Amino acid sequence: MMNSKNALMIQGTGSGVGKSIITAALCRHFYNKGHKVAPFKAQNMANNAFVTKDGGEIGRAQAFQAEASGVEPHVTMNPILLKPCSDNSSQVIIMGKLKTTSNAKDYYDQFDEHLSCVTDAFTKLHKQYDLIIMEGAGSPAEINLKSVDLVNMKAAEIANASVLLVGDIDKGGVFAWLKGTLDLLTQIERDRVKGVIINKFRGDIDILLPGLKQFEDLTGKPVLGVIPYIKNLTVDEEDSIPAWQYPATTKNIQPLDAAVIWYPRIANCTDMSPLAHDPAVSMRYVSYPSQLGNPDMIILPGTKNTLADLADLKDRGLDKTILELHEQGTVLLGICGGFQMLGKTLQDPDHIEGSITHEEGLNLFDKETTWQKEKITRQVESHTISGPLFKPGLKVEGYEIHMGLTKFNNGFVPMFEGEEDGYPLGITNKDGTIIGTYLHGFLDNDIFRNHLLNHVRQKRNLPHPEKVFDYKFFRKQQLDQLEQQICRSLDMNQIETFISN
Repeated sequence: MMNSKNALMIQGTGSGVGKSIITAALCRHFYNKGHKVAPFKAQNMANNAFVTKDGGEIGRAQAFQAEASGVEPHVTMNPILLKPCSDNSSQVIIMGKLKTTSNAKDYYDQFDEHLSCVTDAFTKLHKQYDLIIMEGAGSPAEINLKSVDLVNMKAAEIANASVLLVGDIDKGGVFAWLKGTLDLLTQIERDRVKGVIINKFRGDIDILLPGLKQFEDLTGKPVLGVIPYIKNLTVDEEDSIPAWQYPATTKNIQPLDAAVIWYPRIANCTDMSPLAHDPAVSMRYVSYPSQLGNPDMIILPGTKNTLADLADLKDRGLDKTILELHEQGTVLLGICGGFQMLGKTLQDPDHIEGSITHEEGLNLFDKETTWQKEKITRQVESHTISGPLFKPGLKVEGYEIHMGLTKFNNGFVPMFEGEEDGYPLGITNKDGTIIGTYLHGFLDNDIFRNHLLNHVRQKRNLPHPEKVFDYKFFRKQQLDQLEQQICRSLDMNQIETFISN
């Protein structure tokens, strides 16, 4: 147990109650107040991932929280990342690197080793920052898992952190949820909980007030704030799609219609965030051919199990419709797993990814992808070269996360300078209507993204917007608004005493 009290932990009554965004808001609050602050989540289960500068893989939510803290993401902020690749197995990422693929029982058998990893990571982070805002996972009251739960009360014990317990009133039953959680904790754990937060409230607060008083009388725990249901704020989702439709908000021009293919194991959907919030783009996720319509662009995103999701895509008949729409003029963009699907064949002879050995791709590029045990994770910086899409010299940044190695043959045009391990980072066909890249996050660059979207608009005879969407400024603005909307609803004076005493 650490001696200092410079750690605060957000735990929840269950998944999806708002732990990640409240953690981000508190990181932003203390960063704005001049603290050297960092996020920490001992163990995360998510397929939305980020790659740090040194090539380590962490949960995207912790990268977002680091951004809120004004610091560079590092693997010590999320020492264990579990990435589900089937219903009963996950990749186990330890300190940023793939260790194994495991089922739950085998993973829990390594509890002591994982606990040591978490303790070491927190100790390193603790030495570098004067305040750590920690996040739990799910609920600390899963009594069947208490002995192997290292992300909730065990992590709080390691850090000697005060705990704030969050409940989601929008789901209903928040008081029972909060009290039931407290009742299932040990006395030592209950003593660590300094208060509760009620999240996602809508309605007349006066009707809620008697319940707050009664709850405090029943539990002896103060209600530290009631956060309203917050709409229209951008946060990087931990492991889900926050909405299915993102309509354009610019009214004076016809928006670009972007359809994103949904798969059962979709990953890194944060790649689409710049499109989702661009006022001149209307973006939507689609599951079936009948939903596609006639989009200007179809995006095949990343996936945690490419062969299984490609087989599922075919079962739904999306492969034929995608090819038909491309023939009619729709531009295709494949990212990572979606990029692999654009090739001729995908092979996993050693069943590294799953049970499927071989799958025929969409055959739009002359390339074959084979899975290997080594996982490629790295940040990339490059520039565009002259071709059907871009003028030369535009900066592009992103990161790779994949286990498939692709052999490229003929019939493509490279988009970026240089190669990594003998393969181009991004390619297109000769007329720029099929685009593929292994890079995640490359659409975050405003100038680069605007050139790409204007290329699609030119192909589809759409007008260009007068103003380029400034995504970097938009994210900063959203972070500050998130902090303001959440922290003004909390008793921050009381909360600050929990990290100063």
